[in-house]
Amino acid sequence: MKTATLVLFVALSLFQGGSGYKVETRYSVPGNGGFDYVTIDSATRRLYLSHGTQVDVVDADSGKLIGTIADTPGVHGIAIASEFKHGFTSNGRENKVSMFDPTTLQLIKKIDVGKGPDGIYYDPEIKRIFTNNHGSHDVTAIDAESGQVVGTVALAGDGEQAVVTHDLIYVNSEDTDEVVAFDAKSLSVKKRFPIGSAKTPTGLAYDAKTKRLFVACRNEPKLVVMDSESGKVINSFPIGRGVDYASFDPQSNLIFFSCGEGVLNIFHEKSADSYEALEPVKTQPSAKTMAFDPKTKKIFLSAAEYLETPATTPNGRPQRTVKPGSFVVLVVSK
Repeated sequence: MKTATLVLFVALSLFQGGSGYKVETRYSVPGNGGFDYVTIDSATRRLYLSHGTQVDVVDADSGKLIGTIADTPGVHGIAIASEFKHGFTSNGRENKVSMFDPTTLQLIKKIDVGKGPDGIYYDPEIKRIFTNNHGSHDVTAIDAESGQVVGTVALAGDGEQAVVTHDLIYVNSEDTDEVVAFDAKSLSVKKRFPIGSAKTPTGLAYDAKTKRLFVACRNEPKLVVMDSESGKVINSFPIGRGVDYASFDPQSNLIFFSCGEGVLNIFHEKSADSYEALEPVKTQPSAKTMAFDPKTKKIFLSAAEYLETPATTPNGRPQRTVKPGSFVVLVVSK
């Protein structure tokens, strides 16, 4: 058997089978700014895309640009509180959250939060918005109806993706290599689970039925399966480089990880303690974040091409800029 054929055979043998997912199409979105999180409002069929100093709002089914939410410097993420008809963006460069009207996309007001707000998410049971603040290493809690700050969680770490459960909110602490759980109402930290087998956790997903956390780590890229009650590490598996987001589909028991190297890793949860890696989907380099649509089961990933300028000094770093006209949303579906 020739060497190339042998390598291909070994690579394919690592995966138990295909998921049926593939890149269906791409939506071209104008603008040349940087980008981070993608959020879908499944009910209204709207995609919210962080894009430099604004948020682009796109029709999830057609890719048509609906409008923009302006003046969101260094925006990272978007959260929607549908029952109050309020949306929120985390503006990392100004230490503020923009509260906006999802219908008109107009600003309602800006809210002062901790330093460097990054990830942002909504707890529909407690009716609060939360921001993970990297500069102040804490979490700000905001009343979703009034837009008033109601308190702070002493996370003592840089929170990345979070999952909201019935009892607690779990959040990856990227710089301390642990999963931290806090009470959404009292804002007190209840658990700290060291990951141990991997470092730099970013993406996080959760299965409420099996009480399993799926922790995506960048350092020695791995999926770490963790018991949400005890913090015990059940198993770990290799994934792509540059992972930044995770999602779980409770109907199919599939776990998804978007990795910046240009792959979407997919795992099948056979039981609480048994998992199989399915064949990855080739996406595009830079496609590190995504939104899973529970209605259509489609996955939306933002991506762009980059231009690199050589360093101007001997010890300087090359500068990367987004190639004009290259920003897209990849639509992955069965």
